[in-house]
Amino acid sequence: MTGDTSLFAGRPTDLTGRRIAGYRIEREIGRGGMAVVYRAHDLRLDRTVALKLLAPDLARNDTFRRRFTHESRTAAAIDHPHIVPVFEAGETEGVLYIAMRYVDGSDLRRLLDREGPLPVATAVRIAAQVASALDAAHEHALVHRDVKPGNILVAHGTDTDHPEHVYLTDFGLTKKSLSLTGFTTVGQFVGTLDYVAPEQISGRPVDARCDVYGLACVVYETLTGHPPFLREDDMALLWAHQYDPPPPVTEARPDLPPEADEVFAKALAKSPGDRYASCRDFVVALRDAAAEGAGGPGGAVPQSAGGPAAPAGGRLPKPPPDWARPAFGPQAR
Repeated sequence: MTGDTSLFAGRPTDLTGRRIAGYRIEREIGRGGMAVVYRAHDLRLDRTVALKLLAPDLARNDTFRRRFTHESRTAAAIDHPHIVPVFEAGETEGVLYIAMRYVDGSDLRRLLDREGPLPVATAVRIAAQVASALDAAHEHALVHRDVKPGNILVAHGTDTDHPEHVYLTDFGLTKKSLSLTGFTTVGQFVGTLDYVAPEQISGRPVDARCDVYGLACVVYETLTGHPPFLREDDMALLWAHQYDPPPPVTEARPDLPPEADEVFAKALAKSPGDRYASCRDFVVALRDAAAEGAGGPGGAVPQSAGGPAAPAGGRLPKPPPDWARPAFGPQAR
């Protein structure tokens, strides 16, 4: 196999049956501008994996290749039940690849497209699991920078109280250094415009609070059915992220109390210093705000939302330091 750009063109089944670095390609399961992801069979360990192949033009860039290898190893070292485990990363015949656990489920993008806005309890449950994964990455000095529904995988949970188990994926283009900007060393912007933080747009240094902003955009969409900023063209959208206040979430979800607007205003602040210090802090604040509206129609956040039921005073206690539950089975993506 060579680093031919035809890998990223033509029919999705072009590589079906091909063997790459000890993996036999079964079918394509995702495609983007920088990579294609396949379901594949690990011939050495007899298991199903998700195999990501990076675009050949990136594989030919020496700087990107070195950074990719280093960051893949760092991401693989994070042992967390809500981060898709990386089994192997390497290069074969000019192609960079990552082998990950295969998740038998869907991603949040497809879930939202199918069901529209989610119940508050469901949105908070999903947000809590993603926040736990992001904060774990931040503890290893990794900033994801591309938190979006397509990078959040939703599989079946363990029981009725935990109906979904969420995984965060696509750490292959994270930044190891907290002082780096939103651009890669090969001049490509990292991020998706609907969820991109203002400092990424302007090329300022990014840190964990960049992911707080991205997560807040995603959670806003899970509650309303659309991201916080809707504009007709990309330039207007970039301007809105940098200068326009986010519309109150209660405009689309009147079942939420006014306190929820304050939570999103802080999480989506233009200056990183004005945001929550961690993703966990954002989700805790949102859960507390939702509890304030527990008396309203549909506003309650029950125990299944990721924490204990609200006491008589109406506010939820903060969750224990480790929200993550044990992985529930071998299926993952």
